[in-house]
Amino acid sequence: MTDNDNWRLSITCSHTGGVRVLTACGEIDLDSAPRLLDALTADGAAALVTVVDLSGVTFMDSSGINALIAAHHAAQRHGGQLRLASPGPTVAEIFGIVGLPGVIPCHPTLRDALDACPRQPDEPDVADARHNRGGHQNGTS
Repeated sequence: MTDNDNWRLSITCSHTGGVRVLTACGEIDLDSAPRLLDALTADGAAALVTVVDLSGVTFMDSSGINALIAAHHAAQRHGGQLRLASPGPTVAEIFGIVGLPGVIPCHPTLRDALDACPRQPDEPDVADARHNRGGHQNGTS
């Protein structure tokens, strides 16, 4: 990995309702795809329900698709799930061409992906609390 990879792809991670949300922004290609795969599978993360928010991804080649498929298989081996959310038009077109939504569930929005995931009832929905959507936090109203 070169220093250029750090500005070409940024990855952040959060949790909401018991689901791990990994947000990728930038370009996912031969040089940066290993960072994405590492983030998806590091420290047993493959065992969690993970949603990858792709709304900030401006480019993805076959290396990125391969990283997503590898992470999907790793999650399945550990009893977990991987879901994709919010691919932009260019990335969604590539996904359609290669048939990726037939392999990994792909949702038009992050909210749709989160709604399709099994939830842990004891955990507050951090995304809803952060966006002040009027729900209750920590079991209080």
